[in-house]
Amino acid sequence: MTMSSNPPESAPRGVHPLEVLAPFRRIRASPLRNLIYTFVWNCLIGLVLAVAEEWLFHRSGPFGPRLVAMLIGANVVGFLIHGALYSLRRFAPLAVSGKGWRPRLAQMAVSCLGALLGIGLMRVVLSNAHPLDVLRSGPMITIAVYAVGTAIIIRLVLFAGERRIEREVELTTQAARQQEQIAAAGRMLAEARLRALQAQIEPHFLYNTLANVVSLIDTQPAQARRMLERFIDYLRASLAASRGDSATLGGELDLVRAYLDVLGVRMGARLRYRIEADADTRALPIAPMLLQPLVENAIMHGIEPKMEGGEVLVRARLVEDALCVEVSDSGMGLGHAPPRPGGGVGLSNLRERVRQLHGPAAQLQLIENQPCGVTSRLLLPLPEVPPSTPPAP
Repeated sequence: MTMSSNPPESAPRGVHPLEVLAPFRRIRASPLRNLIYTFVWNCLIGLVLAVAEEWLFHRSGPFGPRLVAMLIGANVVGFLIHGALYSLRRFAPLAVSGKGWRPRLAQMAVSCLGALLGIGLMRVVLSNAHPLDVLRSGPMITIAVYAVGTAIIIRLVLFAGERRIEREVELTTQAARQQEQIAAAGRMLAEARLRALQAQIEPHFLYNTLANVVSLIDTQPAQARRMLERFIDYLRASLAASRGDSATLGGELDLVRAYLDVLGVRMGARLRYRIEADADTRALPIAPMLLQPLVENAIMHGIEPKMEGGEVLVRARLVEDALCVEVSDSGMGLGHAPPRPGGGVGLSNLRERVRQLHGPAAQLQLIENQPCGVTSRLLLPLPEVPPSTPPAP
């Protein structure tokens, strides 16, 4: 026969006694909803009491008038408790805030007061007695017992609703924590795969470069020296990238430049390259070792198989709310290069890692150039920047 323990304007879900029944939890709490729920709850209580009285005491006369009287009485008592709890929450919010026995005791006290007034009023109306007769010890004790019992029942029902809400919040928190752990595990797995990819690239590149240096020492010592210097630059940049959990686009472009410098010494005029990115774009964060596999793919499948070689263009720019990095080559093109072991698998794995590291909006696209060559386009959503808090006046 009561209402929520919060004011209707801000009452959260699950604090109305009627929400003990699951279907009534589907409607969002509001002042109108709470008033309607209180009316329905009061009518249910009145119906139960009328039936119990009829069954226990076998009253004579028609059941209808007694049911109407009980429904009216239940609503008077219920809405008085409703108003008492609302007033407590509205005018003394500190008395019912937080957890513990104090706010619950305050709610019980005002519920008891509302029940006391409601039951006393209905006793005067139904028995046509003088209001002062209610204040005599006998009727007053009876009314007080009913009021205290009503307050206890209301408190128990509200407590059950509060416990249900706490369990739901706990389950929701656990589910969110598990999702965070799964996402973190996915990111760690993606990072581990990237490290494994880097470990696969470096030995292959290391052996080929050192073999080329050895072959050039006797015949072209200046070229051997230059290749070795560029290779040292590459190892320095690669070591810095491997030690960090994150990188910037500028750092990754420096690594790509060092890589192409080494290949440029070996391939000579068959390899030309350009890197285009402004200072703001270079400062953007990016996962390490995302660009070099694309550049290596352009060299291995595009430029090297082509007799006259070609050009590699690495270009970074902002496209709406994403970072767009393109690695274009003028090599053999899709379907024209001779097959290599593992061809296509590396890019598929890289595409999956990109999505794990940068989210489902990240994309890796392969586009055939005209008249020849391929463009690998990497689209990475920009990280959200939290709004800055204006300084206090």
